[in-house]
Amino acid sequence: MRMDYKTVKQQSESEIIINKSRFITSVKRTETEQEALDFIQEIKQAHPSANHNCSAYLIGEHDHIQKANDDGEPSGTAGFPMLEVLKKQCLKDTTVVVTRYFGGIKLGGGGLIRAYGRSTSEGVATAGTVERVLHSTMSVTVDYTALGKVENEVRQSEWPLEHIEYGEQVTLFILVPILSVDTFHTWVADLTNGQGKITEGEQKFLEFSV
Repeated sequence: MRMDYKTVKQQSESEIIINKSRFITSVKRTETEQEALDFIQEIKQAHPSANHNCSAYLIGEHDHIQKANDDGEPSGTAGFPMLEVLKKQCLKDTTVVVTRYFGGIKLGGGGLIRAYGRSTSEGVATAGTVERVLHSTMSVTVDYTALGKVENEVRQSEWPLEHIEYGEQVTLFILVPILSVDTFHTWVADLTNGQGKITEGEQKFLEFSV
């Protein structure tokens, strides 16, 4: 199970003109191959008169699903360079479609490779990228007498305080990266002199812009 990975922040569309040809890049986060295929089909339907709708996607923790499609461009000049951009940027669960409206000037093999690579790079830049880090919701239960000190220290720490529940005792819910859980246990034990009760709850990903 992956603990952290990089992907695109949001769906986006961008456009560049190269020798009168329009290259429109559509980018989306896709967590399954079906989502990727649906997105590619959606873009094709949005541009029925385009000369080409080339695509590339990476799916899965170890990129076990990766496809590139030249959609009529000379073999290896579109989908492959698009896929290489995604790999070089270490992106996961990402689909890119570059729609080309031919402007009448042939670019040649090298020109096409550069054009599709550049389109993909600029499309990803427009979408933005995030680091998704798996966190565990850690609950720390303490007496009211310890609340002030514990809450203050938590708020000054690197770990986000999600919320606080008040009952016979007080429970603070704190989001901690999976890889830092052991460190967190030690930190709380020191902070509360071993009096704080720690329970590990649900796991979820938090996103951080990169």
